[in-house]
Amino acid sequence: MIHHGIRFTVKPGVAPEQLKEALESLRNQGRVIPSVESFVVGRDFGGEYEWGATYAIKDIDGYWDYLIHPAHLHTDRIGLPLVDKFASFDITDDTDPEIGTKIADLHQRRYDEIPDVADLVSDLPEYLGSAAPGPHGA
Repeated sequence: MIHHGIRFTVKPGVAPEQLKEALESLRNQGRVIPSVESFVVGRDFGGEYEWGATYAIKDIDGYWDYLIHPAHLHTDRIGLPLVDKFASFDITDDTDPEIGTKIADLHQRRYDEIPDVADLVSDLPEYLGSAAPGPHGA
């Protein structure tokens, strides 16, 4: 099982309606992407981020399906322009010693194949996570 998580803060001045739409899109991902077995989207407490989401995904093949699903790409396109600080992370009980590299490779493959998403992530003021593109990966 891979638990993929994100944490983020929004830029000052983001309209409440825009944030509501982005959060609902995150929830929709959990409902419609077949490889997502469970999810939670909500406020993030205990750190420097405001919001967060986690998605439980069965395996690495399902992770790829999650990354490229139209619902996920929609969230990226409407949500990332609102983000000030962003972090993504993965926690897994997979015993494959290469699983971290495989996850990073999937992210990089997605950025290579879907350049507008790579551009959106590259334009974030702050991003920490797997295979960070642009200035964040330097």
